Amino acid sequence: MADRYVNSRIRDNRVTLFVKDGCPYCRSALEMLKGYDFMPGCLQVFEITGMDNVQDYFQQTTGQRTVPRVFIGRHCIGGLSELERMRGKLPMMLQQIGALK
Repeated sequence: MADRYVNSRIRDNRVTLFVKDGCPYCRSALEMLKGYDFMPGCLQVFEITGMDNVQDYFQQTTGQRTVPRVFIGRHCIGGLSELERMRGKLPMMLQQIGALK
C-alpha cells in the first residue's frame, strides 16, 4: 500500500516532497524550492504525518526514513542536506525534467 501511495505521487516532470507537519527541515526544503519558477503543478508536497508505513517504505527503497524525502522526477535525491549540497546543479536538473517556466 505504501509503495502505491508513493509511486502514484511521483512524476517524471515534477519535484515531489514528502513532509511531516511541524518539521523545520521540511519547511526549509520547501522554502528553498519555492525560490524557483516552477510550471504549475510541478512542485508537489504531500503530508505524511502519522504514515509510518510510508516512512518504512522510504527506509527500504532509499535507505532513510527521515523527512523531507525529495524526489526530482522519479529519483529520490535525499533530504534537506542533499538538496542544499546540490543547490548549484538544481536549476539545470529542474530544467532537464521540464519543471521550470
